[in-house]
Amino acid sequence: MSQAQLERKVADYLHKSQALEDYWQRPITAEQLQAEMNRMAKHTRQPDVLRELFEALGDDPFVIAECLARPALADRLLTNWYAYDQRIHGTVKRRVEAELQKHTAVEQMKQFSGKYSAIEFVRKDSPYGKENHDVRHSIKLTSREWRETMQELAATFKCARSDTQALVQRGRPASLEQANNATMDAYKTIPIGKLSSLQEDETCYYVTAVIKTSSDHVERAIVVWPKESFKSWLSRAENRWADTAAASGYYTLPVISGGACIEDSWTATGGSPDGRVGHTAVWTGSEMIVWGGARGNQTVFNTGSRYNPSTDNWTPTSVSKAPTARAYHTAVWTGLEMIVWGGSDGNQSNTGARYDPSTDSWTAMSSSGAPSGRSLHTAVWMENEMIVWGGYDGATEVNTGGKYDPSVDSWTATGSINAPTPRYSHTAVWTGSEMVVWGGENNSAGLNTGGKYNPVTNSWIASSMSNAPISRYGHTAVWTGTEMIVWGGYNVDTQQYLNTGARYNPPTNTWLATNTTNAPEGRSDHTALWTGSEMIIWGGSFFDVGNYYLNTGGKYNPASNSWTVTTTANAPIARDSHTAVWTGTEMIVWGGFGDGYLNTGGRYNRISDSWLPTGDTPSARAFHAGVWTGSEMIIWSGISPSGDPYPNTGAKYDPSTDAWLAISNTNAPTGRQLPTAIWTGTEMIVWGGYSYDGTDHYWNTGGRYNPIADTWSATTVTNAPVGREYHTAVWTGNEMVIWGGSYADPFPVGLNTGGRYNPGADSWTATTTTGAPSPRDSHSAVWTGSEMIIWDGLFDQSGGKYNPVMDSWTATSTSNAPSGRAAHKAVWAGNEMIVWGGYFFDGFYHYLNTGGRYNPELNSWTATTSANAPDGRVADTALWNGSEMIVWGGISNGYTGTGGRYCAQSGPTPTPTPTPTPCIERCTPTPRPRSSPVPRP
Repeated sequence: MSQAQLERKVADYLHKSQALEDYWQRPITAEQLQAEMNRMAKHTRQPDVLRELFEALGDDPFVIAECLARPALADRLLTNWYAYDQRIHGTVKRRVEAELQKHTAVEQMKQFSGKYSAIEFVRKDSPYGKENHDVRHSIKLTSREWRETMQELAATFKCARSDTQALVQRGRPASLEQANNATMDAYKTIPIGKLSSLQEDETCYYVTAVIKTSSDHVERAIVVWPKESFKSWLSRAENRWADTAAASGYYTLPVISGGACIEDSWTATGGSPDGRVGHTAVWTGSEMIVWGGARGNQTVFNTGSRYNPSTDNWTPTSVSKAPTARAYHTAVWTGLEMIVWGGSDGNQSNTGARYDPSTDSWTAMSSSGAPSGRSLHTAVWMENEMIVWGGYDGATEVNTGGKYDPSVDSWTATGSINAPTPRYSHTAVWTGSEMVVWGGENNSAGLNTGGKYNPVTNSWIASSMSNAPISRYGHTAVWTGTEMIVWGGYNVDTQQYLNTGARYNPPTNTWLATNTTNAPEGRSDHTALWTGSEMIIWGGSFFDVGNYYLNTGGKYNPASNSWTVTTTANAPIARDSHTAVWTGTEMIVWGGFGDGYLNTGGRYNRISDSWLPTGDTPSARAFHAGVWTGSEMIIWSGISPSGDPYPNTGAKYDPSTDAWLAISNTNAPTGRQLPTAIWTGTEMIVWGGYSYDGTDHYWNTGGRYNPIADTWSATTVTNAPVGREYHTAVWTGNEMVIWGGSYADPFPVGLNTGGRYNPGADSWTATTTTGAPSPRDSHSAVWTGSEMIIWDGLFDQSGGKYNPVMDSWTATSTSNAPSGRAAHKAVWAGNEMIVWGGYFFDGFYHYLNTGGRYNPELNSWTATTSANAPDGRVADTALWNGSEMIVWGGISNGYTGTGGRYCAQSGPTPTPTPTPTPCIERCTPTPRPRSSPVPRP
């Protein structure tokens, strides 16, 4: 980096720091900088690199805070907060809303000023999917993914919600068969030819419409209006701010944790968890820990993550010795540990574990003497024991429970004499001496009864019904220090969503109604928490022909018996079934269901009545491109299931600090799926790919991205190879080599042609086809330092080695090679090629989480471990960082923002190598007929 570049970067992060103070009134504090240094040191994935950075800064904690922590923190906070700020993007939103009022018919979608695209979703295990498994440019979904997609489309058009939790809301927990039938009912209600309401994500506003539906495929059209790019806004606004001063405070140099990675092992990448419902969240005093939950009717999680609001960053929780996957369990914070217990994965569990965030480790709990397995129960922490009670055991409601003592890992049953009626979906609070339970459901009937449990005497006393609120479930309850306040929920008898509540005083056993003036509208499955002086209600939903999700709320002051509305400006996307914690100064909400399963959240400050978003990884996507720069992973474009189908956005992930940062999209190439990307040593070059806007586009264009300057420039198209997708690219040290792939005009054509691109001259030279492998796509390719190795894509384990100096090919061995596959990943590890993932098709699609390591000198293969490997997937990226292969994103149980790191230290640290871009289709060497074109609006 030149002196001029260094000076520009310093000025840039000083301006960003000042913007946080002037525009958001959130100056970076010394405490935040210390927290960011501590986070880097504790969670670094490359401790040796971080030690070198610390040493280069003289191991001076003040210099490290200002020169390393401040730039990272300022970039992350500013990028995240900018994305949803209506003060900045409101002009675009109002313009779009005016267009939508003028053009209301789906036939007018192409008349909008935004960008039009279309996507077809196909249920691949259906007769249509099997007959057309080679049809290009449709997204093939398993039955589980199909159900999730239908649920999300139903939510977009406010159709009846159809997952298991929705059935819990309406009555007894559903069986998988009932839930699947409900999904089909929701699918039938999705309107054809109707524009959705205006939607928003971090980069754009958009509307969508379903053009065509059947039981096994859906055609969706979408129009996208991009928001102003962050870089453009900052360049206009930064002259308003003076450079910030260094934060005053005393810093300590943190100890850098960790050493070399463990050979042949996997570790999760940082970032917010996949969207989910039925999860739990606890506040530790410095972090929010979310864990478990479900996505749809079949995907259940045993994963979680820790969110630190000081650094606006997520850290995955360990899965080693974690409890089995589950949802609708409970979690409590003891002061040192999070205790998870119960829940359901289709079967009710009576197991659990204790999680220690200081060591990122799990300890199993004894199940001896534990209550029977259950879900939808409650749990409270009473200074030294956890009390669980009630719930659903898979057959009926229960009114039993247990006290768990973590110091001796033992259970004691709660008394049953005078215990309240069996129930689930009730609430419970701890008063300091008693647990108070109230409300809930029994045999599809709501309850307005409850009880007080004294753990010392192991006895129950019924709560008064005099002046008690009407029966309900899906309500909330908080403890103020002297009273329990219940509010909201659903009343079965009147079929009403309630905005009423009451305050219960345990010593006097009396109820007092809460005021309804200015109260939030009736709802269920919202959250409530106590701030020390007010109860904050937020989110939830109500049903009125369709499901209506809310991002509204209110603050209730029991001293004055009055409500104050919470602002919706910059509030998170409307949702229910989310979680909320109170940090002492902010409410943090996360997850839930609204416009699909959400992995976003927000931070609400009750004093300023303002919202900020929680930090996030890039939006979930597949068929994107990625490179390793030597210090960072850069991902770009791809296809997204919501918002802009072909975003031309990207992000950088730094494993040494375990942090993500968005990159500029100014002058970036047109968004596309299946581009390739390579790293030259100073630039990322992306090329090729496909997009659809009413016309098929096979791109022979590309772009060069400079991460230091955060700028893009175009590649020449003179003598460039024919446009294609599902191809590969490698960097030789002075050229990018493109090979293989396919295009359709109108029939799919597999290719064994390619080209060498010289960025110094901005010129192309063709590769020979003599001795080349048979035409194919969906293969992989790596550069060894002297040869390009391509492998499989035809499910036959074949491959070839290309020497660009000789412009010649030789075949690779198939002995002990991994099973045949396509759309897999490959990286070069210094002296071997590692391949992983992909799929094969035998009438059904099978995603693979297996792989192999190929030694070109010995022409031999050895298998990779599958222990703790990420779920099998396609359309992801895989990169080599010198000791590990980092896998991220793709399609695995739906679009995913998860990944893993595979350790392989058998070889020397290599020059950074590119990642080939995958596909999910087999490409044959001969033309194939395509299905009839799907009508477009």
